[in-house]
Amino acid sequence: MGEKVVAGAVDLSDRQQYRRKLHQCLEGLGRLLAERRFDRPRNLMGMEIELNLAGADGMPKMLNGQVLDRIASRDFQTELGMFNLEVNIVPHNLSGRVLDQLAEELRTGLGYADRKAAEVDAGIMMIGILPTLGREDMVRSNLSDVDRYALLNDQMVAARGEDFSLDIEGVERLVCTSGSITPEAACTSVQLHLQVTPERFADVWNAAQAVAAVQVALGANSPFLFGRELWRESRPPLFQQATDTRPPELQNQGVRPRTWFGERWVDSAYELFEENLRYFPPLLPICDEEDPLRVLDEGGVPGLQELVLHNGTVYRWNRPVYGLADGVPHLRVENRVLPAGPTVADVIANTALYYGLVRALAEESRPVWTRMPFTAAAENFETACRQGIDAELLWPRPGRSGGLTRVPAVKLVRDELLPLAAAGLDAWNIEPADRDHYLGIIEERCRRRTNGASWQADTYHRAREAGLGRAEALAAMTRRYTELMQAGEPVHTWPVDLPAR
Repeated sequence: MGEKVVAGAVDLSDRQQYRRKLHQCLEGLGRLLAERRFDRPRNLMGMEIELNLAGADGMPKMLNGQVLDRIASRDFQTELGMFNLEVNIVPHNLSGRVLDQLAEELRTGLGYADRKAAEVDAGIMMIGILPTLGREDMVRSNLSDVDRYALLNDQMVAARGEDFSLDIEGVERLVCTSGSITPEAACTSVQLHLQVTPERFADVWNAAQAVAAVQVALGANSPFLFGRELWRESRPPLFQQATDTRPPELQNQGVRPRTWFGERWVDSAYELFEENLRYFPPLLPICDEEDPLRVLDEGGVPGLQELVLHNGTVYRWNRPVYGLADGVPHLRVENRVLPAGPTVADVIANTALYYGLVRALAEESRPVWTRMPFTAAAENFETACRQGIDAELLWPRPGRSGGLTRVPAVKLVRDELLPLAAAGLDAWNIEPADRDHYLGIIEERCRRRTNGASWQADTYHRAREAGLGRAEALAAMTRRYTELMQAGEPVHTWPVDLPAR
C-alpha cells in the first residue's frame, strides 16, 4: 500500500480534492470495464507472507531494518511493525508443478532470510500472532521507520480522536487500549492473489467469501495475544479493533468498520470499489498528477493511483485489486484470510485448497452463494475464527431440497469440499501428484482435528501443567514451535511437548 507515500501535513482542502479525484478514478474504472480494456485470461497467481522476527528465547526482536539490510533482496520488504517482514513471491502460472515450485521458492527464500537474521541474533517465524508479544511492545516507536506507516498511524489516530480499544473475549478476555495502530502489526497473514477477468471477478470473489470460514477453521494459527488465550484465530477481531477509526458513538450508529467481511454477494468488481468511496473517508488524501479521464480520452490506460491507495486502507478479507502490468490493466482477488505458517508445507496445502475451491465453486451451475444467504457466510467466518478446527458451519444441504444445515467443518471438508478442490486443481491443470500430496495434508489435518492453533493451545497447557508460569509457558511453546517449523513437517504431525532444556 502506497509505496511512494511521503509523510507530511494534510490540509483540509486536500480531502475534498482527493474525493473528487477518487470519483474521477471510479468513473475511469467504469469506462475501462465498459470498453473491455482488461487483460485476457492468464491464470496468474501471487503470494505474500508476513513474518515475525524473534530471538532464540522466543521473544520479539525489533530489528527489521537491520535484517532487511542484510537480506538485500527486493523480495523482502518492511511491514508495519519493526518485528515484521514481508516476503513477496513473484507471480506464477497456476498450472503444472506450481505448488512444488512455490514450496521450494519459499523454503529457499525463508532459509536465506533466517540465516541473515541470525547475524543480529534473530530468526524468522511464520505464525499468525507471535505469542510472546506484550502490550509493552505495542508502542508507536515500534512502527517501522517508513513514512507511509507514520502518516497512516497519524491519520487513523486523528480520525478516531481517542485511544483504540481492544476488547476480545474468547477462552480468556483481553481488555486494553492503544494510542497507535501498532497492535495491528501483531497480525501476520498469507495473502493469495488470483488474476481474473472482469466477467469472472464476481464469481471468484463470491466463492472466496463463501469458503473464507473453511480457510480459517482449518488454517487457524493465532490463539494468543498479549499473554491471553482468545479465539482460535484472533487476527480478525484484533485487526478490526486495532484499525477501528469509529468512536463508540459511530459504532452504535452502525457505521461500517474499515476492517470488515462485507454485507452482500456482488455482481461486479466495480461495486466493491464504489462501496469503498461511498462508505469510507480517505485516510491518505495524497493526489497523483495523473488525470485519469484525460488519459482515457487520449487512448491511454490510467494507473488510478488514488483509487488504489484508498483501496489499500479498506481492509476487506477478500479485497478487489486493480493493477497495471506492461501498460495493460487487470483485476485480482486478494485473499487475506489465512494466518502465516505453521510450515511451508502447511502454507502450500492451504494454498492448494483455496485455489482448487474457488475454481470449482465459481464454475458450479448452482453456485453456493445462490443457495446460502450472505449473513450465513459472515456468521460462519466469526464461528470459524472463534472455534477453529472444531467449528460447525452453516452450509447448503446436498441436492435440490434447499435450506441450510450445520455441519462440522472437518466433515464438510472431507465429505464435500476436498473432492471439489481436487476437481478445481484439475481444472487448473495442476500436477496430480502435487494435488494429492497437498490436499492429503488438509485431509490429515481434518482427520486428526489438529492445526496450528490447537497445537499452540495444547502445548501451552502442557507447559502450564508442568509448572511453568504464563509468560514462561508461552515462551517455551514459541521456542518449540520454532524448532518444529524449521523441521518442516506439517503441523498435524507435531508432538505436543516442550523444547529440550
